[in-house]
Amino acid sequence: MRVLLSTYGSRGDVEPLVGLAMALRDLGAEALVCAPPDEDFARRLAGAGVPLVPVGPSARALTKAAPAPSSLPERAAALIAAQFEVVPEAAEGCDVLVATGMVPAAAGALSVAEKLGIRSVSVTFQQLTLPSPLRRPLEYPGRPLPPEVTDHRVLWDLDAESIDVLFGEALDTSRVSHGLPPVRGVRDYVIGDRPWLATDPFLDPWQGSEDLGVVQTGAWIAPDVRPLPAALTAFLEAGAPPVYVGFGSMPLHTAPDAARVAVEAARAHGRRVVLGGGWAGLTRPDDGDDCFLVGEADHRALFGRVAAVVHHGGAGTTTTAARAGTPQVVVPQVADQPYWADRVAGLGIGAAHDGPAPTVASLTAALGTALAPGTAARARTVAATVRTDGATVAAQLLLDLADPAKPRGSART
Repeated sequence: MRVLLSTYGSRGDVEPLVGLAMALRDLGAEALVCAPPDEDFARRLAGAGVPLVPVGPSARALTKAAPAPSSLPERAAALIAAQFEVVPEAAEGCDVLVATGMVPAAAGALSVAEKLGIRSVSVTFQQLTLPSPLRRPLEYPGRPLPPEVTDHRVLWDLDAESIDVLFGEALDTSRVSHGLPPVRGVRDYVIGDRPWLATDPFLDPWQGSEDLGVVQTGAWIAPDVRPLPAALTAFLEAGAPPVYVGFGSMPLHTAPDAARVAVEAARAHGRRVVLGGGWAGLTRPDDGDDCFLVGEADHRALFGRVAAVVHHGGAGTTTTAARAGTPQVVVPQVADQPYWADRVAGLGIGAAHDGPAPTVASLTAALGTALAPGTAARARTVAATVRTDGATVAAQLLLDLADPAKPRGSART
């Protein structure tokens, strides 16, 4: 069996596919990943022995450039066109295509699967893009939802309209040029009838209509056998557990002094700091020997050795910290991150910072909550409930889907 895993987005969109690819390999299947050509993605996949097929421009460069919202349809058209250029060859000989990441890229990949007649699965790593009568949809840049509207069903209709306005023309242009019919509703085309939700059911219980047919597999977290850097290990062993601070793939346009603020807040609690550079390019604010700057490191191994994790609230980082039983402070920046901040606070395993730009005072207060003994005890309790088999569950579902005894067609219909 051969599976193509297709995405376009940040590290949080790529890392789960590493876990799924490795789980597929353990079950005797072959997997390759279509993803942006960024060096850190290529290095991570190569280290796991997973082939990378690069597609589209650098996701990191695009994120750091912070293009204007008005350019979104143009950028979407380029992403969709790239999927039609690259995915057909990558999908040759594949039994199933798994699509995730940004909506236009997923729509393009799913369209290629439709064109080739191979089965496909649509996956999301957070449930906020799945329509639910219980919550508002996320807003797209340049297309705010009317604050006076409180009916969630109306807001989800507006969400579908926004997605069509932003991506519909580009998708249909590419589809028609490749002999496919236009779609009716880009969002519903991408979601399909049985979308997969690759999040932990305790941390992120599905809250929506059963009619949508959501399949929640658990989070896809890759096993990582990379040892921590020797210098980092020495730092960890030189004193009490420090605080980890990192913002993943977030460029922190609104909080350029986040490193200084975080270090000072940790020092206010008598804690040392491990600072993760990430796409924000965090650097040590001074020459103090109580701060260690790290690049790539296994978060699963690292988070279990720190007193608290200060981060942006990506689904993967939140889940990894929760699995480690380590208290968290979530400083949400965009998209689903405020949701994860609320989940962390609601579960009692950390604090949700109010807003994307912390001050020394606000982060010191949030760390006070996270470092409290009761929070640490609760984090350890919750850690025991987080599933570890999400990638294996998904891999087995894909093997079942590719069973030749089953009728051909899309898993989405």
